[in-house]
Amino acid sequence: MKISKKDALKWFEFFSKLPEEEEIMIKQQEVVYSTFAQIEAAVDRGNDILMSKIKGLKTLKNRTFFVGDESKFPKGCRSCLLGSGLNAIRKTNKCNMECKFCYDYGELEDVPPIGEGMWEIGGTRFYDRDIDLLLSIQKKPTGICYVYLEPFMEIEKYYPVIKKFSDAQVYQHLYTNGILATEKTLKALGEAGLDEIRFNLGASECSDKVIQNIGTAKKYIKNVGIETPMTPEFFKDFSKKKQAILDTKLDFINCAELHLNENNIDNYYGENMYISRQGYISPIWSRQLTLKFMKIADEEKWNPVIHDCSNYTKFARDLNLGGKEGKWFGASNYACEFSRIPYGAFLPVLRDDNFKFLSEEELPDDYKPGKMIF
Repeated sequence: MKISKKDALKWFEFFSKLPEEEEIMIKQQEVVYSTFAQIEAAVDRGNDILMSKIKGLKTLKNRTFFVGDESKFPKGCRSCLLGSGLNAIRKTNKCNMECKFCYDYGELEDVPPIGEGMWEIGGTRFYDRDIDLLLSIQKKPTGICYVYLEPFMEIEKYYPVIKKFSDAQVYQHLYTNGILATEKTLKALGEAGLDEIRFNLGASECSDKVIQNIGTAKKYIKNVGIETPMTPEFFKDFSKKKQAILDTKLDFINCAELHLNENNIDNYYGENMYISRQGYISPIWSRQLTLKFMKIADEEKWNPVIHDCSNYTKFARDLNLGGKEGKWFGASNYACEFSRIPYGAFLPVLRDDNFKFLSEEELPDDYKPGKMIF
């Protein structure tokens, strides 16, 4: 059924007032999913219009979208979308920043440690010396990435491990906000064999220091780029310093569609939200800004590749990983990150007179607010 925006608002106002422990009925679930489908359809229509205006838009085997020279498309993303998946290595449970878009916002002091002298790989704890054993037994991944939380808090511990995987010819990339990086540490990473580094430039509000570090990294590491959740703040800050950033000769910019969890969603209270395939919840403006960003890059012929790392991309990523892991047909880890749907988060978009559903139908009598029979 194609619920009307008016009826959807009435129902979601009701759902948002329910006690957390109260479950909704099957017919009410139909109302919820119909509403989500209506919002998503309108969002998709708007994004399709924006994409149609990007003349140089390309796809990577229909798994994601980008503009620019395909040879610069990050190999870490190729591994994620076409190879054996996003193989994360975790070490550092500390960060020097607290960004409002962070998935650990408000809980950075409670992130559990991996353990002294240990690394988490595939959910298992390893000492440095165990990595040789791991590589001798299991099939090498197409790529690995260092995440969780800010590696430069203790970057000297990473060099020997990076060297081991480099000697094994495993492609490696690392995420950082770049604030603590120095020429010495960036050079050491390059010498250890790091293939790719990604700066979350939005974390520092496009600081001059981090922009300089991006240029420095390019001297020592082959593939250098930016990966940042696309927000209005990043879009604005980047625009102010666009030329300085492009002058670093970076290779790519990954514009991640911001998706929210229970830790950071309150930081975006009041924004128009949608839910993608009943999975990730995102502000509608995030991907819209990415597509506008890509259009500018395409028209101005920027040097780096601009990658639309959207919820669609993450859906494709998890399907690829499920297939590579030998899971059953259709299996993936893509799912909603909330234990209970935050109904109140969708009230702003349902109250927005400028947001229109594409088509609407009158609800059957037994689905109308006040008339549903349980």
